[in-house]
Amino acid sequence: MKELWVRANQDSSWDKRKGLITTALESGANAVIVHEGEASKVKELGKIDVVADDTDADIFLGKDIKSLRWGKKKKRKTAFYRKIESKEDEKMIANAGNYVDYVVIKATDWKIIPLENLIAELRNKCKIIVEVSGVEDAKLALQTLEVGSDGVLVDAGVNEIKKIKKVLDEVSAEMLDLKPVKITRITPVGMGDRACIDTCSIFNMGEGMLVGSQSNALFLVHSETIETPYVETRPFRVNAGPVHAYVRVADQKTKYLSELKAGDEVLGVDWQGKTRKLIVGRAKIEKRPLMLIEAKFNQMSIRTLLQNAETIRLVDKNGKAISVVELKIGDEVLAYIEDIGRHFGMKVEESIEEK
Repeated sequence: MKELWVRANQDSSWDKRKGLITTALESGANAVIVHEGEASKVKELGKIDVVADDTDADIFLGKDIKSLRWGKKKKRKTAFYRKIESKEDEKMIANAGNYVDYVVIKATDWKIIPLENLIAELRNKCKIIVEVSGVEDAKLALQTLEVGSDGVLVDAGVNEIKKIKKVLDEVSAEMLDLKPVKITRITPVGMGDRACIDTCSIFNMGEGMLVGSQSNALFLVHSETIETPYVETRPFRVNAGPVHAYVRVADQKTKYLSELKAGDEVLGVDWQGKTRKLIVGRAKIEKRPLMLIEAKFNQMSIRTLLQNAETIRLVDKNGKAISVVELKIGDEVLAYIEDIGRHFGMKVEESIEEK
């Protein structure tokens, strides 16, 4: 996930800078840069990492290797800040990347080549944060060499912070290639423990979660956003399936539904494959009647179990939600298919068969 930092140390007035810190907190920023001695004041406003040339900071900000070595010795996260004004500056930043957790760079005359060089040099060594003042610079920094920087430091007003946060979310979002699969079997199988996943967000129509009995084949299960004559909508909920099932979460991983709890992250996915991270508010497990649903993708058989109720829906290739009680053999619904198995939720290069 790309990081958002906010610069809040340019003005001498705390009252003026406090508005930037509050906006950073409300926008879900990862960190703010403030003056020495202000860490405690920031913490009074909310929980966020403080970056400063200060022993009380969460991330110690240094401008020379000597001070950064002190931070490392004290087992603190460290960041090296430098303007790029020459090739020598670029070399100094590349060298600092061997010692620190972050390099924070600013280009006085914005050029893409120094950033390309640093991304190539420092990838897997430390994180690169690029200072920006507007949306276009943020897009460039976040997408350079397709990988982009690990985040941006915003030196701008409240409105620009919000715009850049939106760009960062769009760039960070994983796009998934969902495939239509053909239903081959629908069978009631009796009672089981099923999990409803209530999130801290409102789902859109055509959006839900990826769930299945095989970690490499997950069905798009629609959220409870559709009104019925019998049950009130729960637009924050996906009635996901029995406790054994896998659910797709962030960073290309899966979890069992039984593992989810308040505060965890799951992946919201819409019928076009757009994703977003959602926070779990509650996982509710109850005994309910279940049905087995099987489908074919090419020569691959895939399956999942869902509650046998008309409010549980899968999604077709046009984004239309289909209730499981109306589902028929031959219908096509969307699923995410991988050619690789998983072990403890991580992709692994080995032969795994799940039936």
